[in-house]
Amino acid sequence: MTQQAEITHRRVLKIAVPIVLSNATVPILGAVDVGVVGQMGEAAPIGAVGMGAIILTTLYWFFGFLRMGTAGLVGQANGKGDSAEVSAILTRSLMIAGAAGVGLIVLQALLFRGAFALSPASEEVETLAASYLRIRIWTAPFAIAVYALTGWLVAMERTSGVFWIQLVMNGINIVLDLWFVLGLGWGVQGVAFATVIAEFTGAVFALWYCRDAFDNVEWRNWLRVFDREKVTRMMVLNLDILIRSAMLMAIFTSFVFIGARFGDVTLAANEVLTQFLHITAYAMDGFAFAAEALIARAIGQSNRARVRKAARYCMFWGGVTCVFLALGFALGGGYLIDVMAKSADVQDVARQYLWWMVLAPVAGFVAWMFDGIFIGATRGRDMRNMMAVSFVIYIVAVLALVPAFGNDGLWAALIISFVARGITLGLKYPGLERSVA
Repeated sequence: MTQQAEITHRRVLKIAVPIVLSNATVPILGAVDVGVVGQMGEAAPIGAVGMGAIILTTLYWFFGFLRMGTAGLVGQANGKGDSAEVSAILTRSLMIAGAAGVGLIVLQALLFRGAFALSPASEEVETLAASYLRIRIWTAPFAIAVYALTGWLVAMERTSGVFWIQLVMNGINIVLDLWFVLGLGWGVQGVAFATVIAEFTGAVFALWYCRDAFDNVEWRNWLRVFDREKVTRMMVLNLDILIRSAMLMAIFTSFVFIGARFGDVTLAANEVLTQFLHITAYAMDGFAFAAEALIARAIGQSNRARVRKAARYCMFWGGVTCVFLALGFALGGGYLIDVMAKSADVQDVARQYLWWMVLAPVAGFVAWMFDGIFIGATRGRDMRNMMAVSFVIYIVAVLALVPAFGNDGLWAALIISFVARGITLGLKYPGLERSVA
């Protein structure tokens, strides 16, 4: 029904709103994770959950290419009316997810030692974070598979399914957080066990939502699944996105590790404020995902006018959303800080840097939107190259600003990296349009 449907504001919102609503539970989950351990009245548990979460997020987001690559490829195949390839792509993606998850489990000791070697956090924080990681790593195959399944649903413009998957998964996680940590007193390990159960449940539920892909026997047509040309295209795209994601995650991981040098209280405050960035990113995902689906389908149809219209409409709604987020952070940021952290020291330090959270949505929305546009166009090489430029700019900013301005300089370098991504991808967008037949 949507194959030749007109691109309208209503269609953009129909795709985006379920993603925004589903993602709203994710920062709530992050806030609960921080909040429940914050009730212990100590900075170390907050820092441990934040450090453990960012390490796993870094590892998992290396495989975020499965969501992005799957969305772009499936959307373009759907635009061409190739239902067999729509099913085969999902099989390829799930096979990669399974192999990646098993690999992380096997290499967990080496990976965690390497992560802690980069971190100068206190012994107490590292000990608590290690116990958190050893529990959570066992659901790696399921957590990574959700990326592929989500990408398939986004490409098919079935984002209501993504909403219900996230709602169930994060709802279970939040309830178990409260029970395991506040009810049973399991502390940091309780947060980890809650996430393990939720990730497994979410993957099973997502498979059920994608069951239509398995109604087509082509999902197990191994000649098609392992077609050399299609596999090569998928691997090249995934490799480009992987390199891009690795650099992006290096920015966020280094941000946490550099922040740890300023002490446990500043580390905890930065972790609280990072939840504001998560809120922004997850809100923007709705419109970036809409851009992925609509632009991929338009390119599959070889319709340049639809590509431009989809980009324009999605960019408009992304900008509007970020303005409202900035206003919300300015007016209610202090209250959110108090909810997430009970330590007076952490509250005071977090308030000191709150104004960066007001600036972040406005400075970063162009980068987030272009990410969605280029993913839908499967322009992995452009994303990789422009991320490399932005990464270098971030490093220069850190070296120049952190010694002079401390934690303020660290936040400034992060914001500068957002702006650099938006500008560099914007310079590449005209070529994207010209490439459409």
